[in-house]
Amino acid sequence: MDDYREQLLQRVLDDNTFLNLTFKGVISERLPYRQVTGRLVEIRGRRLWQVSHFTQKQDITKNYDRAEIEAHLHELLALPFNTLQVRNQDEAITVQITKKGKAILHRERTSAAADPALAHDTPKLLPIPADPADRFLQQIGLMTPDGRVKADMQGKFAQINEFIKLVEHTGELASPADGQPLHILDCGCGSAHLTFGLHHYLNDLRGIPATIEGIDTNADLMHKSNALAAELQMGASCFTAVPIAEYVPAQAPDVVVALHACDTATDDALALGIRQGAGLIVAAPCCHHHLHRQLKNSPAPFGPVLRQGILKKRMADILTDTFRALLLRIAGYKTDVIEFIAAEHTDRNLMIRAIKRREGKDSKAVEEYLALKSFWGVTPYLEIALGDLLLL
Repeated sequence: MDDYREQLLQRVLDDNTFLNLTFKGVISERLPYRQVTGRLVEIRGRRLWQVSHFTQKQDITKNYDRAEIEAHLHELLALPFNTLQVRNQDEAITVQITKKGKAILHRERTSAAADPALAHDTPKLLPIPADPADRFLQQIGLMTPDGRVKADMQGKFAQINEFIKLVEHTGELASPADGQPLHILDCGCGSAHLTFGLHHYLNDLRGIPATIEGIDTNADLMHKSNALAAELQMGASCFTAVPIAEYVPAQAPDVVVALHACDTATDDALALGIRQGAGLIVAAPCCHHHLHRQLKNSPAPFGPVLRQGILKKRMADILTDTFRALLLRIAGYKTDVIEFIAAEHTDRNLMIRAIKRREGKDSKAVEEYLALKSFWGVTPYLEIALGDLLLL
């Protein structure tokens, strides 16, 4: 067993100090789980290791005694996870596996003096927890001085946490193999709560060195965000007032995100990410007007659908995001469209996740894209934004 695996194993088996473990990766033929988490529980006076295994659609939780968990850990540590973290009361060990299979180990001293919570049923952990009180959350305006998430920020707080969880599931939130900080660009960042939240989560909670910048056309908001970034000692000017389509990053981003950028601003963010060769592009689209205006003719048998305003709007939404997903595939990205967050927090609850996997075109995606475009007689804005880069 590799040295880092032995270290992780021994730290988990230390039931006097063990707090939790998190293993993450991308589901494949060799890896059935996107994430595995574990903690100690006490049931009928027995201390057990409770391990949750997250597949694409299921959460399978089992309790193990000492002999069982040791055997199971050997099985888990043989799987190709790309990020492995074990937290004990005295230190946290994080192992990041590069694409070439090199293991990079980080150690960080912790100050958790209390015994781990051993209750069998506990609330689901959030990437950025609301308890205990968090000074960073207070400084960015999400939390009150007495440590409560503000009533009018509950929805935003839920969005940020859900966004982080869904991005984490890609396995791409890790330090690049070259040892440089992970660089994230937030397009249409608005009040920048997501930008600040990502910075806090990666640097302070995950221990992953990361730099973040945000762009938006609202100059006043960018000025306020830069002032807050300086107060939080986040480095030089992080925020720029500029349209997404006109922005040329000084540093190529590893990750491009766009949370509810309006209409074609989402396409501009996707095009920017593709042009910059970002390893991960994540967008939660907002309104969809551009394609809606083109749906004037009704190809049979869709006349009855487009005759109703609300149905026409929803059809335009679906088509727009379908075209976006296909164009990302054509550009070499493994792409999925998933539900982002419950409707009570936002009615714009789809997310497009795209991971760079290859150079060159996906010929099947090209065929599907051209057929769909021809059937509806439309030209998606993202095709226009990509221009000569697309070369269909």
